[in-house]
Amino acid sequence: MPELRRDPVLGRWIIISKERGKRPSDFLIEDVKGSGGFCPLCPGNESFTPPEVYAFRYRSSYANAPDWQVRVVPNKYPALVIEGDLAKEGVGLYDRMNGIGAHEVIIESPNHDENFADLAPEKMALVFKAYQERIIDLAKDDRFKYVMVFKNHGRGAGASLEHSHSQLIALPILPRMIVSELEGAKSHYKYKERCIFCDIIRQEMQQKERVVCQNERFITITPFAPRTPFEMWILPKHHSSEYYAQSEADILSLAELFSESLRRLSSCIANVPYNFVLHTEPLRSGGLRYYHWHFEIVPKLTSIAGFEWGTGFYINPLPPEEAAGYLRESLENRLEGVNNEKVTVG
Repeated sequence: MPELRRDPVLGRWIIISKERGKRPSDFLIEDVKGSGGFCPLCPGNESFTPPEVYAFRYRSSYANAPDWQVRVVPNKYPALVIEGDLAKEGVGLYDRMNGIGAHEVIIESPNHDENFADLAPEKMALVFKAYQERIIDLAKDDRFKYVMVFKNHGRGAGASLEHSHSQLIALPILPRMIVSELEGAKSHYKYKERCIFCDIIRQEMQQKERVVCQNERFITITPFAPRTPFEMWILPKHHSSEYYAQSEADILSLAELFSESLRRLSSCIANVPYNFVLHTEPLRSGGLRYYHWHFEIVPKLTSIAGFEWGTGFYINPLPPEEAAGYLRESLENRLEGVNNEKVTVG
């Protein structure tokens, strides 16, 4: 029988339709190859992007030249622009303001054919460090309330360029999704005086049904009420509301587990398109006791149609317990060691 599940943070209801149950082999994804044409994100083509705002470079290189490891540039076609005033005003019963913000592209590797999931943890950590540094810098601008970091991997997930990259948008208002998370987390804290995400982590570690993998500092789970098959959350085990407050050791540990989680996903479903989004507290919040930063990885394996748009419900044909089982087993016989910490299954 189908099952309705409620997300404990957002109060969002998900339909787990077991009658539509699927195995990883049922999700066939076409391997779409690129055209092999000109790529503005490749080394040597730096003049075709706006001047970089941040980069990890080798000592002998200089700004806006080749020989970089990670490069951050303003988006050439930004959703929001950084110059100007907000100019908020009412138009009758409506509200408007200028589209002020920042829109940046994080080029994750100089290698055109290297996917994010293929990066060694040490290289992936540079990408996560670039997110951190850009959030810290943009937080100095009082016009911005929130910085959204996200990645679209694969055409099915909205990627417009083949070269591996992620994006960052600084916003003058709080996104509705983040407001809903904050409200749900605050309500739980007011009633129980505990962080709801910390409670989720404790329960998942006890039950083990939805734990994919973990290390000393982080854990990957399939959430209780996932929107899509193989949705994963990566959370710090110890309470922290501010992504940008993480230490170098934390960033490397995150990269190690993130790498392991994506390799497990790819092992289950080849060429899977996915989005990931960083959820962190609003800028200049000072460390919230009731909120817990995390990454959400959402594979694009189901479509959003009329029912979903009309109700706000998602229909998921694969229970998260089964998804976690597939993900745990996917690399069980060929787990690779990592430099500083051993990733464990479950």
